[in-house]
Amino acid sequence: MDFIVTLVNGLSLGGIYAMIALGYTMVYGIAKMLNFAHGDVIMVGGYTVLVFLAVNPVLAIVMSVIFCLLLGIVIEKVAYKPLRGASPLAVLITAIGVSYLLQSLALIIFGAAPEFVIIANLGTLDLGPISIKYSTIITLVATVIVMTVLSLFVKYSKIGRAMVAVSEDRDAARLMGININMIITITFAIGSALAALAGVCSLLNVPTITPTYGAMPGIKAFTAAVIGGIGSIPGAMVGGILLGIVECLCKAVPEIAPYTIAIEFAILIVILLVKPTGILGKKRREKV
Repeated sequence: MDFIVTLVNGLSLGGIYAMIALGYTMVYGIAKMLNFAHGDVIMVGGYTVLVFLAVNPVLAIVMSVIFCLLLGIVIEKVAYKPLRGASPLAVLITAIGVSYLLQSLALIIFGAAPEFVIIANLGTLDLGPISIKYSTIITLVATVIVMTVLSLFVKYSKIGRAMVAVSEDRDAARLMGININMIITITFAIGSALAALAGVCSLLNVPTITPTYGAMPGIKAFTAAVIGGIGSIPGAMVGGILLGIVECLCKAVPEIAPYTIAIEFAILIVILLVKPTGILGKKRREKV
């Protein structure tokens, strides 16, 4: 019975990682850049919930998503758009700078002390000997809905098909009249909104936030994106779920619990040695 609870918790945690990883993988697949400030958008969303929580919990969640969506657009326009033709190293350094900027602003505004963000006291669902938190169930349901909506959006909407076209061949997409800059901005906006939702789900399970709140989830979500195949939306989902299950299974065994993070990154190394493109990643021919 404990294994079932651990597995459910792993799926829930994996869903959070998958939502964050989608931001990484969409931006990389379309803009060909790694936005290492993405994890800090989660932190910004968490503090937005904290600010509006006294008014109304639902309003706090909505405002968190909206604010992070707008923040993603601003970051793309101010920090990344001017570097569109720059070297990957310049973009990477800029992303790290944006990450530290967001952390520093949060430190100045809210201080270093942890803040408790209790969105709701949901309790647990008792199914005989099995007891599962409602927050875990909500996270699972939210993950399934988000993944389904995003997959349908990319597959059937005009903007989604434009994203796929830009990801496959940016020059050909431009010749077909697709506004590349607009598509990249929309991608940042969607990724940031997903980060906010992931932050809300995370706060439902662990209601504490600090200025570095999004750092480790961001790194783990990036790991999940690479494991699944960065640039692949299904890959981000698979990588996130796999990493979440592995983490919860490791923490459930006292003897290996202290080595959980090491095991997660060891899995990343092994998978990349066996399949360098990730589980669902595909090799791409680079134009020269």
